[in-house]
Amino acid sequence: QVQLVESGGGSVQPGGSLRLSCAASGILVSVFDMGWWRQAPGKERELVARINRGVSVDYGDFVKGRFTISRDLRKNTAMLQMNSLEPEDTAVYYCNAVLAGESYWGQGTQVTVSS
Repeated sequence: QVQLVESGGGSVQPGGSLRLSCAASGILVSVFDMGWWRQAPGKERELVARINRGVSVDYGDFVKGRFTISRDLRKNTAMLQMNSLEPEDTAVYYCNAVLAGESYWGQGTQVTVSS
């Protein structure tokens, strides 16, 4: 059974930082393309960052160098370091794993940026 469990969300002030983690079981993050998506109320889910099995990394245009996606192969975990957070970053953040037509999602973790 595949499980993706996100953690690290919370409430921060503008300009603050958070580090999200996605602990995977049943799959290897080294084999799957790992991504972070987000969905704000009333908006469509959008790609935040994605790292494939090689070294290729993609970020949403809104990231503008503020976020970094990475993987810890020993812990079988994908991470998202988020700096310089803005109120517009408020959303539920989801971890996603994709490989050859298989796609798995975590349950999401809430990120709230507010003063």
